[in-house]
Amino acid sequence: MKLSHLKTNFLAVIISLIALNSTFGQEGSVSVNQDEDIATLLKLKREINKESSNYYKIQIYSGNRNDAEAAKLNFNNTFNDWAPKIVYETPNFKIWAGSFRTRLEADRALKRIKREFPSAFIFKPKKEKN
Repeated sequence: MKLSHLKTNFLAVIISLIALNSTFGQEGSVSVNQDEDIATLLKLKREINKESSNYYKIQIYSGNRNDAEAAKLNFNNTFNDWAPKIVYETPNFKIWAGSFRTRLEADRALKRIKREFPSAFIFKPKKEKN
């Protein structure tokens, strides 16, 4: 009885394999027609999001104006991934770089930046009041 059950299972597997081998998937192509302005709008949205205070930033320097400009230039020459920006908060000029969506992204960047700027740190800017 076991032998006939084994033969039946074996036969079912063979038939299944033959059936699977003879079937084939459908092939097709998709073309997307979209307005050319969509790409422009997406780029604009990315730029707006970069300015959002929901992002993490890295502060490179805080101090006087001349040293801030020197630090910005040094940062530009060393790292081209993140554009530095001079921000004035009385009484200091600060250099901020990056707009990172997550703390993990900011931590990865900080690890690289700290090699050149050991006093750099991550922060989240306060929301500006209009």
